Amino acid sequence: MLVASYVFYGAWDFRFLGLIALSTTVDYFAALAIERSASERLRAVWMGISMVANLGVLGVFKYLGFAAESFCDLAAVFQLTVSLPVAEIILPVGISFYTFQTLGYTLDVYRGRTKACSDPLAFAVYVSFFPQLVAGPIERANHFLPQIRQARTIRRVDLAIGTQFVLLGYFSKVVIADSMAPLVDQFYAAPERYGGSIAWLANLGFATQIYGDFAGYTLIARGISRWMGFRLISNFKQPYLADSPRDFWRRWHRSLSTWLRRNLYFELGGNRLGIARTCLNLMLTMLLGGLWHGASWNFVAWGGYQGLLLVIEHWLPDHRGGNQRPSLPRRLFYKSGTFLLMLVGWTLFRCSSLSEIGTVLQQMFFGNFYDSRALAFAWPILTAFTVMQLLDCWREKARSELILLRAPAMVRIAIYTFFVLSIMSVGFRRITFIYFQF
Repeated sequence: MLVASYVFYGAWDFRFLGLIALSTTVDYFAALAIERSASERLRAVWMGISMVANLGVLGVFKYLGFAAESFCDLAAVFQLTVSLPVAEIILPVGISFYTFQTLGYTLDVYRGRTKACSDPLAFAVYVSFFPQLVAGPIERANHFLPQIRQARTIRRVDLAIGTQFVLLGYFSKVVIADSMAPLVDQFYAAPERYGGSIAWLANLGFATQIYGDFAGYTLIARGISRWMGFRLISNFKQPYLADSPRDFWRRWHRSLSTWLRRNLYFELGGNRLGIARTCLNLMLTMLLGGLWHGASWNFVAWGGYQGLLLVIEHWLPDHRGGNQRPSLPRRLFYKSGTFLLMLVGWTLFRCSSLSEIGTVLQQMFFGNFYDSRALAFAWPILTAFTVMQLLDCWREKARSELILLRAPAMVRIAIYTFFVLSIMSVGFRRITFIYFQF
C-alpha cells in the first residue's frame, strides 16, 4: 500500500515525494517523543518542532510568494519601491490536505486524544494513503490508523458499495460538475457583460459545480478505499439544506471544519472567554480556513465573509426555538436564506481578485437584472442543481447503497448501466478536480 501510494503521488511530480517523507518522518518521531516525555517542556518542544516543520513547508511552497507580493503592494501604497526576488514555486498537489492530516495527528497525541503510532510503516501509509492523499477527506488518526494495522477481509458487500460510490462520484463529477464549468467560465471571463439574472445563475452553477466536483471526488476516494476494505469518513451531509451558517459548516467539508474547530477554535478559547473573544475566535478561525484554501486575497475575503456570518449568528437568538421544532414555513425561510448567503460567498471563492469580486457583486445586486440570454444559462444550471439535490437526498435519506444491495439483480444492473452510459455520453473533459489546487 505504501509503494502504491508513493508511486501514485510520484506520477504527479516525483520531486515532491521528499516532502511527504519529511512530514512523515518528523511527525512519527515527534509524536513518539511527545508521548514518552515526562517533562511538559519537552513535550511542548517536540510539538513545536512538528508545527514548524509542517507549517514551514506549507508556508514556503504555498504562501511565500503571496506574502512577498502583498508586502510590495503595501509598500507601494506608501510610495515606496520594494522588490523582493521570489522564485516561482510549484505548489505540490494536495500539500494542504496531508500537512493538516499529519499535523492533526501530533496535536491529538499532544492533547492526549490518541496514542502515538509505533509502527512506522502503518504511519507512513496513514499519511500517504493514495485515494484521499490529494483532496481528502482529512482523516483523524484514531479513526484510520486502526484500519491500517488490523487484518482486513474484503467482502462482496464492500466491493458492491465501493462500486456504487465510484459510479455516483464520477456521475457527480463528469455529468454534473463538468457540465457547469463552461457556463461558469463563460460568465466569469467577462462578468460586466451580463445582467444580474445571469450573475445569480452563474453563481448557482458554480455552487453546483464545486459541490459535484468535491463531493464526487470524495465518493470516488471512499469507493476505492472500500474496495480495499477501508472506510473513509463522509465529508458532506447535504450542505445546501443547512438552516444556518453554523449548520452549513457541520455539513460542508466536514473533515476540515472539524480540524479547524478542534485544533484552532477550541485552542483559541472557543466560546469560553466571553462573547467578544468568541467572535474574535470565530473570525480568526475562518480567516485561516480561507487562507488554507489558497494564497490570495479572494480566499481571505471568503474566509472573512464566512467568519462574519458565524459572528452574526452567534449574536442572534437561536432561531430553532429551543427543543420545539420550527414550523415548515420557518424552516424553509432559514434554509433558503442560508443558501442565498452561501451563494454570495461562492462569488468570493470563485473570483480571482478583489476587483473581480466587486464587479460580480455589482452585477448581482445593482446591475440590470434582466438579460435576454438568461434562459440559455437557466435550464442547464437549474436541471443540474435539481438532479444533484435529488441524488443527495436519495443517498442521504434512503441509504441508497443498502437499498440497491437488496434490490433485484436486474434493477441493480439497470441503475449501474444508467450511470455508466450517462458518464460515457457526456465524456471526460479533462477538467481537473477543483480541490487539487489546494
